[in-house]
Amino acid sequence: MGTRPGKREKVLEIARDCVAAGRYRDTRHARDRRQERQITLMEVKHVILTGFNEKSKDEYKPEYGTWNYAIRGKTVDGRSLRVAVSFEADGLLLIVTTIDLDG
Repeated sequence: MGTRPGKREKVLEIARDCVAAGRYRDTRHARDRRQERQITLMEVKHVILTGFNEKSKDEYKPEYGTWNYAIRGKTVDGRSLRVAVSFEADGLLLIVTTIDLDG
């Protein structure tokens, strides 16, 4: 078992840059959960671009050797969501899952 890496600084800034540049990947798990919860990719991107890093919900994933960062915000129509994101070694943003905090 390796040592746990430190958390990234400026998570929101990096995530927003990735979304704006199209440097993100939507995981199958994220797509499945969005479909299940009737959340669109556009809503997820809006939360990443306008939300805040809910640091208390950030979570280290030892099976992947990486951190999942929680970004919380509201959709245009006021729905509260939490989006879990991670970063690949090359800096690509991974959208891990989305949770509907109102449902």
